[in-house]
Amino acid sequence: CRVLLLDQEGEQSLGGQAFWSLGGLFMVNTPEQRRLGIRDSRDLAMADWMATAGFDREDDRWPRKWAEAYVDFAAEEMRPWLHAHGLRWFPAVGWAERAAEGAVGGNSLPRFHVTWGTGPAVVAPFARRVRAHQAGGRLQLGFRHRVSGLDITNGVVHGVHGEVLEPSDVARGTSSSRRATGDFTFAASAVVISSGGIGGNHELVRRYWPEPRLGPAPSFLLSGVPEYVDGLLQQSVHRAGASLINADRMWHYTEGLRNWNPIWPAHGIRILPGPSSLWLDPTGRRLPSPHVPGVDTLSALQFITTHRHSHTWLVLNRAIIKREFALSGSEQNPDLTGKSLWLTLKRIGRNVQPPVQAFMDKGADFVVRTNLRDLVAGMNALTGDGRLDYATVEQEILT
Repeated sequence: CRVLLLDQEGEQSLGGQAFWSLGGLFMVNTPEQRRLGIRDSRDLAMADWMATAGFDREDDRWPRKWAEAYVDFAAEEMRPWLHAHGLRWFPAVGWAERAAEGAVGGNSLPRFHVTWGTGPAVVAPFARRVRAHQAGGRLQLGFRHRVSGLDITNGVVHGVHGEVLEPSDVARGTSSSRRATGDFTFAASAVVISSGGIGGNHELVRRYWPEPRLGPAPSFLLSGVPEYVDGLLQQSVHRAGASLINADRMWHYTEGLRNWNPIWPAHGIRILPGPSSLWLDPTGRRLPSPHVPGVDTLSALQFITTHRHSHTWLVLNRAIIKREFALSGSEQNPDLTGKSLWLTLKRIGRNVQPPVQAFMDKGADFVVRTNLRDLVAGMNALTGDGRLDYATVEQEILT
């Protein structure tokens, strides 16, 4: 065996967080873009990336090199390489994190390519390659092996140790048992740690929250990733001497909803709202430019948290929610995930998409009424604070 791959989760979770994604890929100067008349280039993409990243620390040397390498890859071999492995993309290219006047960086044109089949389709060719290497004896898989530390002698990492967890057949994404049934130690000439982030561990999120920049951390947080994205291995290797940089440079979406049908604890779903929704603060006043849906997420987060808003509102009508509203994640887009052309074409029909309609009917954070006065009353009832003023909301809508 040349490679040993250890994973604390079960075999059913092979592929990790990518499975749950919408499958959106940042690619540059693609046939999909050119077909839509979008004129992109490596230099323009690099300029957008650098303006958005704002590299300004000594620790940014390697992040900058990674960014340069990724944009080069995205502008050259990425699409043909993925295409050769079976990936295909929805013909409409999305404009995520769009640049706007007053925004810090952002994409100056659309680059968000949604994979046909979403996250599972992104995972599939890589999972096949893993299985092929396993069958060829070049790779061994060790599921339910939780690495807890590094073995180090004279400053050289030569292995890992941890606990064997009891078998678990829970569904992908749901919380699995952490009961240990034994210990392990494995030696290796090279050790690569790829343990994900900290999004499922709100204690760590709050520990590294950049309060000088964003104000106090919100009292209520949702998780866009399963509970196993806990950052514990990251912390362990950091204590052993690994360099942990930019822990305060977090990415948090502001348009989160409580999932009415959760898979993991505090399961949040991100709204992909489009630009026409009216974005209001807790008192009913419109968020100032450039804080509109789809533009400069981190700037919007900073505005919301430094003003200590516990929530914000997106106000829209049925025509807008049908035309522009979508939800992120593979399970919230069964038409794209299932590669159903028939179901996908129904998006242009008269009805709201079924996953969105399900949130309208069952979502704890949706308020649906037939007139504005009742809507404002329902919004105040949901928060329980009575801060929304009907006259203010009406004025914002009319202007």
